[in-house]
Amino acid sequence: MTAPPTPIRPQPSVPAGEFAQRFSATRLGARLARHLTLHQLNQWGIPYDGDTAQAAAVIVGELAANAATHGRVPGRDFELRLALADGTLRIEVSDTRSERRPPGPGEVKSPDPLAESGRGLFLVEALAHRWAVLDRLSVGKTVRAELDLPGRDGPRP
Repeated sequence: MTAPPTPIRPQPSVPAGEFAQRFSATRLGARLARHLTLHQLNQWGIPYDGDTAQAAAVIVGELAANAATHGRVPGRDFELRLALADGTLRIEVSDTRSERRPPGPGEVKSPDPLAESGRGLFLVEALAHRWAVLDRLSVGKTVRAELDLPGRDGPRP
């Protein structure tokens, strides 16, 4: 007799205009987060090839790569949250590492032109209209970035 299939754990309820997903803290997880961001934005009526979607993809890619590299705790995932409301796209990437806090807005130094890394938060600062590093209630931190969407009030039905 075979064992019954393991039930899939449902994701927490997410209101319309919001997306939340956990990813493995790996380069593959970071890449998947960026791809799913583009897909979700397209579902909300923000085209793949538009400036907003492309800026969001860069921001998510950089924040997710940082979470997988610098915020990684073995056995723990990072979380991506997207919210679209009141003409603003909010991007949040959270990890469980509290002791490694990145510089915040206005603290990011210009990267060395020959350096192989160190451009992630520099790009976030350049592309986001607003961003911040926040402590999580439980453990870890969240980097939040916001993009203003001209002429948009929320997700299309």
